[in-house]
Amino acid sequence: MPKNEKDPIVTPSSGNVFADLGFADAEERKTKVRLAFAINQILERRRLPQADAARRLGINQPKVSALANYRLEGFSVERLMHFLNALGRDVEIVIHSKPRSRRVARVIVTVA
Repeated sequence: MPKNEKDPIVTPSSGNVFADLGFADAEERKTKVRLAFAINQILERRRLPQADAARRLGINQPKVSALANYRLEGFSVERLMHFLNALGRDVEIVIHSKPRSRRVARVIVTVA
């Protein structure tokens, strides 16, 4: 880079790329991605072909493909949690007060 150009402006992430990009439903999108990631890890570990995964999840193969490619518009958070149940995983939701130090409450998905 030539010496006369200014350094690029770097903005720190909020921790949610969807919020950083200005999506109104950023928390929901982040939650869906985390759930889909967990589902896709299980399917990859089991080496399930998409047709077998579709039968297991009760959906058609094109929807498994959409899930594998993180095209999640047609999936609700609840539906993704049901897929995890169908794959033998418990989904636990814990609700507690947010710290006073944080302005807004958030949703956190953790894979154990």
